[in-house]
Amino acid sequence: MKRFTFNLLIMVIILPIGCNNVNRNREKEDNIDIDRINLPVLDIETANHLSKLAYNCISREYPNKLSHVMNDATEVLGPEVLHPAFYGCFDWHSTVHGHWMLVKLLKNFPDLKLRNDIRAAIDKNITKENIAKEVEYLHQPGRRSFERTYGWAWLLKLAEELYLWDDPQGNKWLENLQPLADAITNRYIEFLPKQTYPIRRGVHPNTAFGISFALDYARASGKIELEKVLVERSITYYFNDTNAPASWEPDGDDFLSPSLQECDLMRRVLNQENFTKWFNKYLPGIADGEPQTLLEPATVGDRSDPKIVHLDGLNLSRAWCMFSITNALPVDHPAKNVLFDAGKKHALDALPNITSGNYEGEHWLASFAVYMFSCLDQ
Repeated sequence: MKRFTFNLLIMVIILPIGCNNVNRNREKEDNIDIDRINLPVLDIETANHLSKLAYNCISREYPNKLSHVMNDATEVLGPEVLHPAFYGCFDWHSTVHGHWMLVKLLKNFPDLKLRNDIRAAIDKNITKENIAKEVEYLHQPGRRSFERTYGWAWLLKLAEELYLWDDPQGNKWLENLQPLADAITNRYIEFLPKQTYPIRRGVHPNTAFGISFALDYARASGKIELEKVLVERSITYYFNDTNAPASWEPDGDDFLSPSLQECDLMRRVLNQENFTKWFNKYLPGIADGEPQTLLEPATVGDRSDPKIVHLDGLNLSRAWCMFSITNALPVDHPAKNVLFDAGKKHALDALPNITSGNYEGEHWLASFAVYMFSCLDQ
């Protein structure tokens, strides 16, 4: 009887909503008028600028921070040997979302200046042989938690982007990448039911973020079993949450907002009516500008410090959450303008700092910016 009741609850409250289709079932007038704000636009000039950052690092092996369990002395190896597809950009997950960003820009801007060089670099990295070695690496002893779940999420976001692109070379990359996407899909299905409690910290293991991108992929590619697990876990972890301790944010090395990432997930999982009810209980003070620490951009004290510079990423990820949540709320919701204005403030604060001259931020922040723009455009 308990299982029946839970499944009925899911049927009643869920309407699939993702960043890529957040307005699909809503009237146009329900959305904030993007033209009324003075916000930088992701145009061809900006795309050319941002694409250089990822192109310059997806094949740059060093410096590199490996997350590598060695089973014996024979596994003391360099990044490109261990990860022939995703060895650049300082760490595995950063090169994965660097590849995602470049695919996204190729799709949206076919006339990118570096388009031929970018295609050649991706073609060199995402081969059947290289992906087979990445899959083999995952299955070695001691690596069940490798890149869980941040890197997993970005890998599926890359697969989703390729899945939604009608391009002959992109189709080849998707075919080559699919075994790794399938392996990570299986990791989600096996792991999440065993994780009793969500991880709420604003860094790599954040469960809400990890589920959000995986859910986008599951819906885009028709992975029904994956979607079912992700939705069930989202309801189990978060549906009864109220009064988020958002005034405690941010932590000193956050690049994700625990409270806003949870909202960004639940607006994907719940229909508009039920999301609005949930949101009102979860962040009850937002319409009144509380907590202020959540609505004001974080201060970045040292962009050469690899942890402190996370806060530039936090400002970008807060912005994408705020824009997406804004579009998920009804047109007359009192928090709508508050969130949108705060998102604008965060974006304007962070965008000038993507190119700081410090590799600590430059190897990954452009990807966050491009994803933020993709949410603003909905």
